[in-house]
Amino acid sequence: MRILGIDPGLRNMGWGVIDVNGSRTHHVANGICHSKGTDLAQRLLSLYGHLSAVVANWQPNVAAVEQTFVNKDAVATLKLGQARAIALLVPAQAGLEVAEYAPNKVKKTIVGVGHADKAQVDHMVRLQLSGVKIKGVDAADALAIALCHAHHVGTRSRLEAVLQRAVI
Repeated sequence: MRILGIDPGLRNMGWGVIDVNGSRTHHVANGICHSKGTDLAQRLLSLYGHLSAVVANWQPNVAAVEQTFVNKDAVATLKLGQARAIALLVPAQAGLEVAEYAPNKVKKTIVGVGHADKAQVDHMVRLQLSGVKIKGVDAADALAIALCHAHHVGTRSRLEAVLQRAVI
């Protein structure tokens, strides 16, 4: 299974692609979509084009997107929500199943602590994907989201297999 992890952002949208085969996880690619333009519509269009190219180039089977972190600045949260809509739309438009994970769930899954900082997430991603060259903090977060999805899908698959054997 090839998983695309997406860390939504209006200026920088991180993305990371991993392959999962059983319990083995392999880094494929990662990067950051930098929005261009001066107004919101141009920036969203730029992100849409960049992320569409990522999906077309790396051909993932599924996508995982980080949920919006709500902060005290309502305007910033709304703008992040619009960038997140692009992160959900592009893979859905390509026919991919899209999972969503809260930031604390990603951190708890990858680091073991729900309030880990970016340096801790980056460090654990590098440990789990040995030899990876990460393009920036947003790409590290996107790879963490992909790894989180791989972990939860794997756990769900094992649980379903056990339940299936119990029914037979």
